[in-house]
Amino acid sequence: MQKRMKLLKNQKGMTLVELLAVLVILGIIAAIAIPMIGNVISNSKDKAILADAQSILSAAKLAQANGDVTGDGTLTFGDEILQKYLDGIDLADEDQVTYTPPTTTTSNGTTTKTDGKWEVTYSKLSDLNNSKYSTIKENGKIDSVTLSGYLKSN
Repeated sequence: MQKRMKLLKNQKGMTLVELLAVLVILGIIAAIAIPMIGNVISNSKDKAILADAQSILSAAKLAQANGDVTGDGTLTFGDEILQKYLDGIDLADEDQVTYTPPTTTTSNGTTTKTDGKWEVTYSKLSDLNNSKYSTIKENGKIDSVTLSGYLKSN
């Protein structure tokens, strides 16, 4: 009996069953965590693209405030104008911002007013992964109101 107690006290390490149980638990945790991490990374990339679009929009507003583009009708800010106000965002030749000023029309005694509209055309919008951005991805453009809403939502 004393021999047996000595053997039990000197026993070190884990049994094969204990080791397998640990491996199974780690496998289950990995199977749950890896897809979640993938979604976080994908969502972060989408938010980064939308944040770049917001920066491009802000660059256009700065260009307008500085008088780089003037006029009474629709204004278009091309990549060469926008790049002066952006740092760290590379624009393609087709990237631009369009501003349509507010309008007031009267027809049959009814006056209709529309707000001004800012719209960003950005080539990287086609890289968005989330299905809720499918319309933006297809068009390659987004208006300022929709952009702000997406950036505010989680």
